[in-house]
Amino acid sequence: MPQIWAGTDIGKTHHHCVVLDAEGRRVLSRRVLNDEPELLALLADVLDIDADVVWAVDVADGMAALWINVLLNHGQQLVYIPGLAVNRASAGYRGTGKTDAKDATVIADQARMRRDLTVLRPDDEHAIELRVLTNRRADLTSDRTRRINRLRGQLTGIFPALERALDLGNAGPLILLSGYQTPAALRRTGRKRLETWLRNRKVRSPEALAAAAVEAAERQHTAVPGEKITAQVIHTLAKEVTGLNEQIAEIDKLIAARFREHDLAEVIESMPGIGPLMGAEFLAATAGDMNRYGTADRLASLAGVAPVPRDSGNVSGNLHRPRRYHRGLQRVFYTSALISIRNCDASRRFYERKRAEGKRHTQAVLALARRRVNVLWALLRDGRCYQSALPVTTAA
Repeated sequence: MPQIWAGTDIGKTHHHCVVLDAEGRRVLSRRVLNDEPELLALLADVLDIDADVVWAVDVADGMAALWINVLLNHGQQLVYIPGLAVNRASAGYRGTGKTDAKDATVIADQARMRRDLTVLRPDDEHAIELRVLTNRRADLTSDRTRRINRLRGQLTGIFPALERALDLGNAGPLILLSGYQTPAALRRTGRKRLETWLRNRKVRSPEALAAAAVEAAERQHTAVPGEKITAQVIHTLAKEVTGLNEQIAEIDKLIAARFREHDLAEVIESMPGIGPLMGAEFLAATAGDMNRYGTADRLASLAGVAPVPRDSGNVSGNLHRPRRYHRGLQRVFYTSALISIRNCDASRRFYERKRAEGKRHTQAVLALARRRVNVLWALLRDGRCYQSALPVTTAA
């Protein structure tokens, strides 16, 4: 049984640590710089009070990474309590003010009273690298989406017919917009010359794209005010989106190569609908360590594919999607379930059975995703790959 509990309210430049004894009395309160010498000094002072200590934090990555690794490298027991839980618990303590010291006190007191908090353990190098790469990919994808939306807005302002005709998720339309942005420019070039121009830049199906662009140009002969400067902005945005596409393609190669070096890659990728990217996102979120969650049910709850009850009084069986869950894990299981419906007979039969029971499309896919959590859990537990059919046994 621990003798003291140390709660740390994590900050960008400074942390605040409060230590409580078994009676809940404060024995230490200190604001420390997020710097290794300061953190090591705090660790030594707390261990001087009592070596039997449980540490608690309200942030599990990012600006808490240095402090977490200092504690784990020194063999300390560390638990995690989400910031939202700290905020909700603070309402039950005396006083309405909010300070770092009070938050740290709440964190330490919750660690003292609760036995269901997540224990933080060191992640392996593979999981950390995959987390960095997948987070970087997510940032690039968000930047690309923002620029495509701006590009659509600018193009609609001067040439709405062309915006309707182009799918800016493909490379060909972006190459077209890097050279031609206005109806007059497309009409002057003509279909044949535009087709040759696109073919020289290795655009797929240049005939169809050139025909669609020239047809849109023939539908608009009015020059909109500000067309010239808007065309320059469209040219710049198209180049930026193309550059982001190249960066995403490059990081996809890095993710796939790093994922396939993991010991569990073969098992995870054997599941229908899960490729290198989704497998990497799964490992980035879980590190492939199922012992952290105890059961498949807890993993499903974390992924947001297990319904939670909201019963009250005489109302029972009122199930809803959880409000708190890991968005990345939910994307992995939900998207892979959608893909598996198309290429896995067992998944398709399960989905069709749920639809026949009267469930909507989203409900049926979530039910399939929940079932796939159990399957992947069992595969990782047993260290074996997925098999679409049971092995045939012969009688002796």
